[in-house]
Amino acid sequence: MLKTMTLFRAALAVLAVSVQLQAGGFWLISGNPEASADAKSKQAVITVKAVGCHQPETATVIGTATGMVNGQRKVLPLKLEPTSTPGMYVVTQQWPSEGKWVLSFEGRYGEAKTSLMLTAGPGGVDRTHQKQAIGAPDKTQIEAMLAN
Repeated sequence: MLKTMTLFRAALAVLAVSVQLQAGGFWLISGNPEASADAKSKQAVITVKAVGCHQPETATVIGTATGMVNGQRKVLPLKLEPTSTPGMYVVTQQWPSEGKWVLSFEGRYGEAKTSLMLTAGPGGVDRTHQKQAIGAPDKTQIEAMLAN
């Protein structure tokens, strides 16, 4: 019994420390390029920024545009250009203006992964209905966003 209690206390201590290490989290957020002179000068349609505890500006961020154009599925890698603000990137229009698109971004910081997904179309990028998730972008959610 004493050995069980000792192991239980040790497990609780490890859990408490790991929760503190994860506190604050790691996310990607989208921004309005009109709010940044740097983004405006680069003709960005959206900004993406790594935020959270630790050093999110050292995170790796990649992006993909998945779309349906005239009934055909297209997947395009996105070029993210860093700005003068650490951890913030600008994205220019790199996909055709016709059709519906889901812009998905994945951030990696150490072992942590997070994702951000937004829709885009002829009217521009819709930042009001974005989806965030822990881990890589969810293919099922991308399909659902394309269908709506």
